Amino acid sequence: MSQRDWVLEHIRKYRESNGAEGHIWKGVDGSLNLPCLLLTTTGRKSGQPRTTPLIYGKDGEDHIIIASRGGTPADPVWYGNLVENPEVELQVGAEVFSATARTISGAERSRVWDMMAEIFPSYNDYHEKAKATREIPVIVLERN
Repeated sequence: MSQRDWVLEHIRKYRESNGAEGHIWKGVDGSLNLPCLLLTTTGRKSGQPRTTPLIYGKDGEDHIIIASRGGTPADPVWYGNLVENPEVELQVGAEVFSATARTISGAERSRVWDMMAEIFPSYNDYHEKAKATREIPVIVLERN
């Protein structure tokens, strides 16, 4: 199964089960246990909704996501969509709601990065891979 196939399958199961399947992501091999939300952005070229499952954390009432793309040199496509139009939709478990995204920096970013690296330690590996070409964006999603 390709990466695109398992992502589409994850989204399908998440939506069909109202988050009962997929909210806690077990990973492709079943060895993980990570909180996952569905982020729907508006495609900056197509204008169509684009959904991506992402690991998330909570900072008070806000949801936090990382635009890591595994530490590759370029930001993920969904991040470009979010920068262009920060009004997004989230599904967290069975709950669906609108939110506004903002990229954070400085001390706030450092604090939240450390929190997210506790949830998913691979973020630190991704940071090492990416640091020569980009700073991985950290995004706060504030409920509207």
